[in-house]
Amino acid sequence: MVNIPQNLDDVANQAKIAAKSALDDGYRRVQVELLIPEIALEAQGLALEFASILSEYGSGLKILFTDTGAASLAKRDWGETVFSVTDLGSRRTPVERKISDADEAFIVVCPSAVEVAQVEKLCNLAGDRPVLLLTPQLEDVAVVGIGYAARQLRERFISTLYSAYYYKSVDGAMVLRSHPGLWQVFLQKDTEYELIAELENKPVGEDLERLIRQAINQGDSSAIKAKQKGIFASLQQFLKALSQ
Repeated sequence: MVNIPQNLDDVANQAKIAAKSALDDGYRRVQVELLIPEIALEAQGLALEFASILSEYGSGLKILFTDTGAASLAKRDWGETVFSVTDLGSRRTPVERKISDADEAFIVVCPSAVEVAQVEKLCNLAGDRPVLLLTPQLEDVAVVGIGYAARQLRERFISTLYSAYYYKSVDGAMVLRSHPGLWQVFLQKDTEYELIAELENKPVGEDLERLIRQAINQGDSSAIKAKQKGIFASLQQFLKALSQ
């Protein structure tokens, strides 16, 4: 069982190990999902950390930000690097012009639902070259819309991605996955988290809600019973996000 991370440093370290292991095992479209509030503010620092797990590619590594401003800021802050830094392109500069045959591996930083088409094209162009999506937000329905065509586009591409690491926590519950392990669901008991389920696939929607409700109903801890109402209130938003 994966140790429960206590802070962002723990999360990042676990995620790097899991992503590296997945890439070494041959996965080529790997995503690291850190569903933490304001995680985008840490994107630049995380990107530099994750560059270390692909250091073997040297100048063949390319880090892509979603816009020119973020890429320029990273270049300024990082100074001279072995790897290259750019953006995903725009209508005037398509992503095809942002990569070359000399590129051997890619890290895409915080792509959102707006960039789904660009990221998918990048992955297709990359072929067998590894692509690491760092804290992607590709499942944001509020951005991509809820139309059938939009959902089909999103779901088709997302189904080709491999979640090497996943972390989401709210008051009372947590879902954690670290390659090559199972998906784990935890419920808070007093001051600690208790493992309530291990699954082959990501638990979402009604299945996740059922697991959590069963664990709460079966719990004999007075602390859990006392917190039940508050936990369910927090879980409404949690479950909604996970089911998207």
